[in-house]
Amino acid sequence: MSDDVIDDVVVVGGGVIGLTTALTLAERGLRVRVWSRDPAAGTTSAVAGALWWPYRIEPAEQVGGWSLESLRVYEKLAADPVGTGVRIVAGVHADTTLAELGDWAREVSGLRQLTAAQVPGPHGTGLAARLPLIDMPVHLAWLRGRVEAAGGVVEQRTVTGFAEAARSARVVVDCAGFGARDLVPDAGLRPVRGQLVLVENPGIEEWFTAADGASSETTYFFPQPGRLILGGTAQEGDERLEPDPATAAAIVARCARIRPEIAGARVLGHRVGLRPARAGGVRLDAEPLPSGGRLVHNYGHGGAGVTVAWGCARRAADLACG
Repeated sequence: MSDDVIDDVVVVGGGVIGLTTALTLAERGLRVRVWSRDPAAGTTSAVAGALWWPYRIEPAEQVGGWSLESLRVYEKLAADPVGTGVRIVAGVHADTTLAELGDWAREVSGLRQLTAAQVPGPHGTGLAARLPLIDMPVHLAWLRGRVEAAGGVVEQRTVTGFAEAARSARVVVDCAGFGARDLVPDAGLRPVRGQLVLVENPGIEEWFTAADGASSETTYFFPQPGRLILGGTAQEGDERLEPDPATAAAIVARCARIRPEIAGARVLGHRVGLRPARAGGVRLDAEPLPSGGRLVHNYGHGGAGVTVAWGCARRAADLACG
């Protein structure tokens, strides 16, 4: 181990996974430093919708537990929506039944099966729910503030290899998201492109989703303070970061079939992010570093990083401290 080690942990990655993990570690009394290539507003996490729901994430046998741990945290944070960015909001998951969900669904209060007549648009069934809906720019700023209040440091810094971080800390935690494809390297990581349209909210108070896991097109809208977020896409292997005008028009049209007033809403902007999907699902494990330290991996959360952030952070912290 190098003599110039100054921290207990360096967390590589400053999105929701990285900051939540850093906060969990700092609150356990460790000296934590976050190295993030991008400012929080420039991360994939900042683009997210972000509704709590296990979506496009594996392994199924562990996702439920991670998700429920995170749900309990968000339910508490919703007591201060202005500060934390977390609100509990009602909405509908179309084309979803209770029977097709995992055991975790029994622990989500208020999930209720709907008939076709109760689901807007051309959908045969759906679920009513009240779930955490997170304003990500606000939440990421809150996470950073909590990390710093706990004595952690957040730096904008590009990392070219984990050995660089290992010279500064005994433990390195890899929360690099899609960036782990090159850092690890991990050829099993693949981008799943998501494109969103932000519009003025014409008075919609409930969220709506209709997401076919086998399709590259989804339909959803999330009312966030000052805007309505429309989605979306799930384009595997597509690394384009520029918004596509035709895709944006199609997103608006799909959402307007559910709520016609969306068609005339003024467009405020467009967002594109690459979800870090991974063959085999989330990687959450530890390995020794040549320096004598430990490298903990916490990446590959696909489209549900927000949903599992706290559960995965606690497992990563256990590995870092073990």
